[in-house]
Amino acid sequence: MATKSTTTSAAFVLPPLNRQRIDAVIVGDAPLIVHAWSEKAKKQMLAKQVKKAQMAKEAKDPDADFLQSLYTIKDDGGFGFPSVAIKDAMVTACTSIGGVTKVAARQAFRVVGEQALVNGAHPGLVMRQDLVLILGSEPEMREDMVRIGMGTADIRYRGQFWPWCMQLHIVHNADLLSGEQILNLLNVAGFGVGIGEWRPERNGQHGIFHVADSDEIKHLKKEKVI
Repeated sequence: MATKSTTTSAAFVLPPLNRQRIDAVIVGDAPLIVHAWSEKAKKQMLAKQVKKAQMAKEAKDPDADFLQSLYTIKDDGGFGFPSVAIKDAMVTACTSIGGVTKVAARQAFRVVGEQALVNGAHPGLVMRQDLVLILGSEPEMREDMVRIGMGTADIRYRGQFWPWCMQLHIVHNADLLSGEQILNLLNVAGFGVGIGEWRPERNGQHGIFHVADSDEIKHLKKEKVI
């Protein structure tokens, strides 16, 4: 006779995460250059990958290139920057700080932004992107000479913010990294890594910043920047 098996259910007890939030303000020390993927570029890439016939190259439109380089965060105005790029800069800064590995940092915190809608290359596809609002100025067009491919020269038109600042909300596991360590990573990232185009990480001098202290935050509030 077959024996009847019995199953004993046990309650699983998960230790609570020591999750804490840090609110910080970063202030730009050099212009911030943004360069979002344009819908035109994404559609051209998709067309190539699905083996569609390639159309003749369109004439350059500086105004359209400038507008499409911006990360629009609100329909009624406002521009942002990818929150994940700020986290990436902080993770990269681990190479300058002893005792914190990049692997540990990736698991220890996240930068929380606002959800914005972004059109994909595929017709009708709309995605969500997490952006941090850029404060302090309106975007202006900049023109840069760049080298692409095998050294071919090109002119790029992109958005630039100057002056600029951002209010950051960082959620972290305090058992892995303390609030003081998080702010130190952020400050080191602002000095040596930067964000956006032509940052120090990419042999440039743009997109550098520092963490504002209490006096600077009071001044920004007084001037109604934040």
